[in-house]
Amino acid sequence: MTKRTYYAPEGGLPPQTQLLTDRAMFTDAYAVIPKGTMSDIVTSFLPFWEGARFWILSRPLSGFAETFSQYVAEVQPGGGSDRPETEKGVEAVLFVVDGRVSITIGGATHEMEAGGYAYIPPGAEWRLRNRSDGVARFHWIRKAYRSVEGLDAPDAVVTNENDVAPTPMPDTDGAWATTRFVDPADLRHDMHVTIVTFQPGGVIPFAETHVMEHGLYVLEGKAVYRLNQDWVEVEAGDYMWLRAFCPQACYAGGPGPFRYLLYKDVNRHMPFPALRAPKG
Repeated sequence: MTKRTYYAPEGGLPPQTQLLTDRAMFTDAYAVIPKGTMSDIVTSFLPFWEGARFWILSRPLSGFAETFSQYVAEVQPGGGSDRPETEKGVEAVLFVVDGRVSITIGGATHEMEAGGYAYIPPGAEWRLRNRSDGVARFHWIRKAYRSVEGLDAPDAVVTNENDVAPTPMPDTDGAWATTRFVDPADLRHDMHVTIVTFQPGGVIPFAETHVMEHGLYVLEGKAVYRLNQDWVEVEAGDYMWLRAFCPQACYAGGPGPFRYLLYKDVNRHMPFPALRAPKG
């Protein structure tokens, strides 16, 4: 099996001699947050977490992410939380990129290492600890679950990328594949978090323009990515946000695979603004 790698930020600060020029971009249609911006001074601390800090990559904000938030968490040995989520009705996905953590969901404890994936249902009681001797890092994607009458909430899922076979996209001869951790036909889920892999030279051969909002964190490799009207160079450690209907395409530049962790909202009607009461 091909060895998979997962980029994880380590913090620090650039030297005073470094040029300010960078690839960071923030537009109405997309944002690019390069790995070089993920320094010590942009981390956050959160309630009821010990020995942990977080790079917050996206948050619900006017002109930015609307449906989700995404963090990279760094947890020191012995650190973690017995009350990690403070909001009601929130579902989550964790994806481990470095080290090992123990996660307990609804009384069942699982050991997770690099490549580990966990889906945490809305309202589930869970806790996380780093019981190893090394630092652990993982992505934490949070979303307010949109319930539908007649559909139960999804069950918890804990697995590892190495135990899930990627699904090749049609007519690509394996140059473009998606690793899916939950059944895409399971309409209980209102978000999917997958891993997309392009082999060197693989492409998205058209400008995808669709209703799903995206968060993309590059785990491995490099590529040129089309974002709205711009072609942008990205590499392992970079993060991209794409609003709904932002055109996108990709060319994987090699020499190795180009892989990213992908969030998208799915399987729900488009909500309407609340109707105003008639005057008079």
